[in-house]
Amino acid sequence: MSFTGREWWTLVHGMILGAAFLLAFAGGLAELYSLKPALMTREGVVGRMRRVRTGVAAMAVAAWGTVITGTWVVYPWYRAKTPESPRSRLLADHATADWHEFGMEWKEHIAWLSPILATAVVFIVWYYGPGLIRHGRVRRTTIALFVLAFVFAAVAGAYGAFITKVAPVR
Repeated sequence: MSFTGREWWTLVHGMILGAAFLLAFAGGLAELYSLKPALMTREGVVGRMRRVRTGVAAMAVAAWGTVITGTWVVYPWYRAKTPESPRSRLLADHATADWHEFGMEWKEHIAWLSPILATAVVFIVWYYGPGLIRHGRVRRTTIALFVLAFVFAAVAGAYGAFITKVAPVR
């Protein structure tokens, strides 16, 4: 099995950074959710805060890596002005034209909200630190922002997988 350079970059963008994003989200969400006064001991706060900071920071880094490689590495190949480009192949078929019209617009614009929101979560976690345990509303808001970052990226990832299945970058 061999990959072209473009296929390697697509693999890095979707599978490696995407998988890191998913793992970091799962860990970060579990740790944020567990920051409840009833679940905490004095000894557990230090370890828990280390894990939550690591999880949310890893998700933000993976999100930035994903959108940057998607926007400036993979996307130009998708949008090439040739008849065999993935964009041209999608638009040539009426059944898949909407995938480009909505899916790629989502990936190009809305997906950028994911790393922005993930970075906001990193800031809140580092700013409040153990104070998130006492401030339930801030913790719930942080979780909501974290989940929104995931949802925006998950929709982009799903469209990316569908579009790649129909019109892969070669």
